[in-house]
Amino acid sequence: MNEIEMGRAAADIPDVTVIIGAYEAMPYLIPCLDSVEAQTLGADRIEIVAVNDGSTDGTGEHLDAFAAKSKIGTRVVHQENSGGPSGPRNVGLNMARGRYVFFLDADDYLGEEALERMVAIADRNSTDVVLGKIEGIRRGAPKSMFGRTVERTDLFSSNIKFTLSAEKLFRRELLERSNMRFDQSLYTGEDARFTLEAYVRSSGVSIVADYTCLYIVRRDDGKHVTQSGSYAMRFDSATALMDLIAEFYPAGEKRDDLMIRPFVITLLPQFDHRWLKLKAADRQNKLELAKPLTDKYWTPGVARRLKVPERLRMHYVAEGRADLLRAHLDFLGTKAEPEVVRRGAEGKPYLVYPYFDDKEAGVPDEMFAVTVAEWVGGVRITAPKSARPGPTFARRVVGKLRRTARSVFAKS
Repeated sequence: MNEIEMGRAAADIPDVTVIIGAYEAMPYLIPCLDSVEAQTLGADRIEIVAVNDGSTDGTGEHLDAFAAKSKIGTRVVHQENSGGPSGPRNVGLNMARGRYVFFLDADDYLGEEALERMVAIADRNSTDVVLGKIEGIRRGAPKSMFGRTVERTDLFSSNIKFTLSAEKLFRRELLERSNMRFDQSLYTGEDARFTLEAYVRSSGVSIVADYTCLYIVRRDDGKHVTQSGSYAMRFDSATALMDLIAEFYPAGEKRDDLMIRPFVITLLPQFDHRWLKLKAADRQNKLELAKPLTDKYWTPGVARRLKVPERLRMHYVAEGRADLLRAHLDFLGTKAEPEVVRRGAEGKPYLVYPYFDDKEAGVPDEMFAVTVAEWVGGVRITAPKSARPGPTFARRVVGKLRRTARSVFAKS
C-alpha cells in the first residue's frame, strides 16, 4: 500500500472527510470527484481520502492527478484489490480526520449544497447521522423517508430503516467511540449492517428532504457489486442484519418492527417470479438457506406487519413448501385480483389467494387476513383496529405527546 497526500497541512481538522473507495471506476469517478470539489461547504472544510482498490482502468492515475490539482486536501491510497467495498471504506475511515465522514461511492455524485446542508442540520441538532435526499439515475431510489425535512428522528418514528446504504453523513466520534467498521466478510449488504448499527447507537438522526443531496447511478457495465455475485451473498447479508437486530433488541415489538426490513428487502426478492425460473436444485437450495433465518426470526409479529401476498410467500418459505410457493407465484403472475371476503362481527377482511380455506393444504386463515392497508381492484382494504399491528412504545409516546399538545393548543 502506498499513499500520496496533497493539499492542506496535516494538523488541520476539516468538517467532513469524504471517503471514496474506487475499483475500475472510470469514467464515473470524474463527476464523482467534481461534485466534491464543487461543494458550497468550501474546500478548506473538506478532505478526501480516496482508496484505489487495485484498479487497472486508469482510476488510480485519475485520483493522483485530481489530488495534485485540487484545492481540497486529498490523500490517495493505492492497494491490491480487496474483493469488496468494506476494505477500502475501513482504510479511509482509519485515515479520516474530519468531524464527520461521508462514504461516497465512486460511481455516484453529490448535489452542490449537500455537505453544507447536512453538516448544518447535524450541528444544529447534535445528531450523529444525517440522511440526504436521494435521486436515482437509471435506477430507483428510496423515497418514503424523504417526505419532509426532519431535524431529529429515530428508527421507530420514521422509515429510515428502509435506506441503509452507507452514503450518509456520520459523526466520526460516534464511529470511533463504538469502534464501528465495515464487516469485510460480507461482499454485499455490508453497508446495511454498518448503517443500522449507527442508527441504533446514535443520539439521533436528521433528514434533509428539501434538497437532493445524492445522485446514485446505475452503471452500464454491470461492475457494481450489488449488480453481480452469487445469491448466497444475499442470505449472508440478511443473516448479518437479522443477527444485529437481535443483538440490540430482545424478542418483541421493536425487534419485529425492524425485522421487516431484511425480510422484505433482502429475503423476499429471492422468492419472486425469478425463483420459478431457477433449476430445481437452486430453488431447493434457496429454501434451505432461508430456513435458519425463518426458524429464528419469522414470528407472528413480523407476519402481521406484511401485506398478504408478501406474508404468504414468506410463510411458504418458512414451511419449506415449494409446491404452495409455486402456485402462489403463478397466481401473482396472472395479475388477477384476489377476492375479498369478510368474516366475524367486525367484518374482518381476508384475501382469497390459492389455498384459502383449503383444509388439505393447511395454511392458517391468519395468513390471508388483511392486517395492513392494501389496494385490491382500486379499493383500499383496511383491517379492524383489533387486527392491526400494535404501535411500538416510541410511537405510542409520540402519539400521546401530540394529542397533549393539540389539547393544550385548543384550550389556549
